[in-house]
Amino acid sequence: MGIGASDELLGTFVPIAVYWLYSGLYLALDGVERLDVYRLHPREEEAAKNVVSRGTVVRGVLVQQAFQVAVSLTLFAVIGDESDIEQKQPSALVILLQFAIAMFVMDTWQYFMHRYMHINKFLYKHIHSKHHTLVVPYSFGALYNHPLEGLILDTIGGALSFLVSGMTPRTSIFFFSFATIKTVDDHCGLWLPGNILHALFNNNSAYHDIHHQLYGNKYNFSQPFFVIWDKILGTYMPYSIEHRKGGGFESRPVKLNIAEQTKTD
Repeated sequence: MGIGASDELLGTFVPIAVYWLYSGLYLALDGVERLDVYRLHPREEEAAKNVVSRGTVVRGVLVQQAFQVAVSLTLFAVIGDESDIEQKQPSALVILLQFAIAMFVMDTWQYFMHRYMHINKFLYKHIHSKHHTLVVPYSFGALYNHPLEGLILDTIGGALSFLVSGMTPRTSIFFFSFATIKTVDDHCGLWLPGNILHALFNNNSAYHDIHHQLYGNKYNFSQPFFVIWDKILGTYMPYSIEHRKGGGFESRPVKLNIAEQTKTD
């Protein structure tokens, strides 16, 4: 097996390993009670509001990742070079440009597909609602979707990002590992101090938590990187991070604050 083939295998399987390792880190942190002060929901709300068990979520994610592997290996087989000549890596500047293009393509695809799955009542009821059974998100539930949704949003979105950006299989290892880390982080349910992803991206765990609540179901569709399309198309719900009574944090929509203030006045 040549170097190129090795890169293709790594590009397929490394992001999956990253998913379980990074979500496993958050799972370990979840067991540290003193970190409850950084939770976006009280610990007891997970059992009360989520209608699926963690075991069911693990099995669902594994099914989606199996589809992801099949599509990835098929794609690499179709576009692969059988000459066994190592594909030359472009300059760092070109790689950064490819990252930017891939991020834009992925965000654009996922925003419109994600939003349509909310607008179309049939698709929401029979497909996308599966992800929303996790009202209180947690790390390894990031990819808990209906298999068809996983194929459309994540797998096809990833393939388009790879093809349009023109990145090499070796570059894809790093891009999709980063995208995986970002997706897991957005579902972690924690607002940890010093989280560099929160400093770099407005699309974060608090932003995405709004979307998982009933009042935010038609807002904050963007994922996994930026909030550009939400702001352009008027689906962005402003929010504030507030201390919750009893400890912890809460991502609270600004619109609700305004409404409550009006009632008080």
